[in-house]
Amino acid sequence: MAVARTRSVAVVGVTGRTVEVEADVGNGLAGIHLIGLPDTALSEARDRVRSAVVNSSYPWPDARIIVSLFPASLPKRGSQFDLAIAVAILGAAGVIPAERIAEPFFLGELGLDGRIRPVRGVLPSVLGAASHGGATVVVPSANAAEAALVPDVKVVPMAGLRQLVEWLRTGDDPPQPRVDDRGEARRSTIDPAVDLSDVVGQPVARRALEVCAAGGHNLWMLGPPGTGKTLLAERLPTLLPDLELDHALEVTAIHSVAGVLPPDFPMMGRPPFVAPHHTATSAAIIGGGSAVVRPGAVSLAHRGLLFMDEAPEFPRHVLDALRQPLESGRVTVSRSAGSVTFPARFMLVLAANPCPCAQADDTSEACKCSPTTRRRYLGRLSGPLLDRIDMKVTVARSTRRELLADRQFVETSKTVAERVLMARDRAAKRLAGTPWRTNAEIPSSILHADHRPGEAAMRPMTSGLDSGILTARGLDRVVRVAWTLADLAGKDRPEEDETTAALSFWLGVTS
Repeated sequence: MAVARTRSVAVVGVTGRTVEVEADVGNGLAGIHLIGLPDTALSEARDRVRSAVVNSSYPWPDARIIVSLFPASLPKRGSQFDLAIAVAILGAAGVIPAERIAEPFFLGELGLDGRIRPVRGVLPSVLGAASHGGATVVVPSANAAEAALVPDVKVVPMAGLRQLVEWLRTGDDPPQPRVDDRGEARRSTIDPAVDLSDVVGQPVARRALEVCAAGGHNLWMLGPPGTGKTLLAERLPTLLPDLELDHALEVTAIHSVAGVLPPDFPMMGRPPFVAPHHTATSAAIIGGGSAVVRPGAVSLAHRGLLFMDEAPEFPRHVLDALRQPLESGRVTVSRSAGSVTFPARFMLVLAANPCPCAQADDTSEACKCSPTTRRRYLGRLSGPLLDRIDMKVTVARSTRRELLADRQFVETSKTVAERVLMARDRAAKRLAGTPWRTNAEIPSSILHADHRPGEAAMRPMTSGLDSGILTARGLDRVVRVAWTLADLAGKDRPEEDETTAALSFWLGVTS
């Protein structure tokens, strides 16, 4: 009897968990048996591995083969274990030295001809392997650039099983991943065709975008079609700074697990922009799946922007499902196989027409919807959801004279982004030593303990609380926006001008 051990990684959510792969080649009826909670795709690895080994010109053991995946209590899903299973079997059969495969991690799906195919979730898998320190990870050549993003890990790219086996046999220096600067280039790349200067008119909405970008706040825009709501939302990402390295790795890991990572740019260095259609299901927005739980739109928008156009057209239960991730910055998806938690710290931008017919009152075909119909339509956006929106802006149609007059005040995204970056730097210095980097992330307890504005500045908000137009949660939102307005103005603390403006944004009465 011969036993060989190696290692692989199982991805649970966006976290890599180490899996020990053992192969026992012994006496008994010839066949291969997988144990350790494999799913259907992993159970099919028996046939893929056998064909890959034989077609790579290596002998297949004519014996009973048992492959164990430890820990047995951890569900194993996907085909990324193929390479580790093949290497463990060849080690137990004496084709390759068993001691050479004990320490490295092996990730990859095998083709029937022995090719090593790329798999999802390589970045979180390599991050999981990196927690062991000084790890060596063998990955498919197509995933090498993504794996090389993790520091202090020796990445070995392999194109085929035969190439891998010969390297393990000889002990020669492994091939090195060809990593260029494309990932870093993406960190500062913005589509030049999208610029805030494209928006003429709507000065209040443009100001709201600047405040949202500076503080990471949520925004609701209400107005008839053709007023620029979608145009504004699509230009909000151009005002945001590049992701910091730890945030970029978080975002890249989520997109890797979802299988939507751009192959030419392994590093997601820009804040993502996700705009689901209003027919999207709850699972598509929040995350889900039957066998394999995948991240939804709220997680794909992590550290970026989630834009929901025609928001009242979304099912109400889908909109209300946003309330929990907006508060906690993460979402937990529970299925029969277990629960998976994904990060979901995003900026939410909602756009809505004032009524189902979407006709403005100042057009030749004026709106004929009754007040009841309008209330029912906008009532799909529940009060608890709108209570979590920091800023509300009414976007009206601009006249020709207003459009012509506003052209001299239009600014480019680069100009506004510079002010946003300076405001964020002020907030970062103030929040140094804490896990928060923007005003929108400050918890309520810390907000009122360490960052409460002065008594005079709080006067507009206390009046709102007394009159009932402001809730306790709304108070927190207004204070956070006031701090962002102070950062943009270069002030050390919010004054009454900032708190009044923040309260007006929250109430949606700006003009």
